[in-house]
Amino acid sequence: MDIASLKTVLLVETHGSFAGAARAMSADPSSVSRVVANVEAELGIRLFQRTTRRLTVTEEGHIYLQKLAPLLDEMAAAKEAALGHRRHPKGVLKMTASVAFSCELIVPLLPAFRDLYPDITVDLNSSDANLDLIENSIDLAVRLAPAPKGDLISSRLMKTTYIVVASPAYLARHPVTGPPSVLKDHECLRFALPGFQDHWHFESVRGTRVDVPISGKSLFSNALTLRDATRCGMGIALLADWLVQDDLGSGRLIDVFPDVHCTATDFDTAAWLLYPSRTYLPSKVRVMIDFLRAHLAA
Repeated sequence: MDIASLKTVLLVETHGSFAGAARAMSADPSSVSRVVANVEAELGIRLFQRTTRRLTVTEEGHIYLQKLAPLLDEMAAAKEAALGHRRHPKGVLKMTASVAFSCELIVPLLPAFRDLYPDITVDLNSSDANLDLIENSIDLAVRLAPAPKGDLISSRLMKTTYIVVASPAYLARHPVTGPPSVLKDHECLRFALPGFQDHWHFESVRGTRVDVPISGKSLFSNALTLRDATRCGMGIALLADWLVQDDLGSGRLIDVFPDVHCTATDFDTAAWLLYPSRTYLPSKVRVMIDFLRAHLAA
């Protein structure tokens, strides 16, 4: 039984079907099915229960695959170490992050990363959609959210906070006087993400929380566009601190409620690093994680 066959079996489990594993391998589903059947015949156990509608892992298959995955990871790690990849990471690193986070924080760091690791090709997919890491063969993702849930491994990269901002021009025309509840009388620029469009949440220094309904005639699907609209004086927006820190420093934007905490979803939000497996990380992924932590965690 060769290692390639065992890797194929694990891919079938990961993707939940022969067809999904075949797409990941650029192979024919029938050949994947034959490989699995041969492995089952050699083991003398059935790993997957097949029906016309679905494929599920049997109890014996779960026990076997649970033990198999770490062994293959260790073998891959040993091979990489022997080849010197730990000292000289190489290969294509597929990453994804939101458009704004990519433009503002990741892209400016890439020249320095390339100087340190010239044999790594960074394939950065900037998307505001939460792409499936397994389906798209993505090594590393940065997600902006409360603590992620699910099967992926998550690690906090940096804490994020949100700030209600407006341009001096807008505030000259429409002064904000009073607590956050006065926002109901203002033009609020809304972000087209679940939880960001209808309500903003505020917390005072004493811990009192209030939920404020907001409305506005402008809806934006991209945080960079939302920031530009705010700079132009179109209204008031809720934006991440890392996206507006330079504007606040220059006076291009103003913190409307500097004495309260603001958020659209949860007050404990962060930028999270997500990757498929904790057991073994390719060195190309590990060095990128360490690099981002060194430059962004503070």
